[in-house]
Amino acid sequence: MYMRDKASGDLVEVLDVVAMVDPCSADVQGRFHAGEELQDVARFAKAGLEFPSGEALPRCWLDAAYRTATAR
Repeated sequence: MYMRDKASGDLVEVLDVVAMVDPCSADVQGRFHAGEELQDVARFAKAGLEFPSGEALPRCWLDAAYRTATAR
């Protein structure tokens, strides 16, 4: 799965898709997809990522209490 880093605008290849959709996980393993060489694996904060189209991540991927917050 590819996401875009908000700060740099570069694509990030997310290596752990399960952690990406887990609202209890604040970061994911991935690597930048920039340049010709394969980049090293790093940890990325999910709050700093967005879809390549510029759309924000779904709230249910970031907030474990997303259902209770909308019920109030």
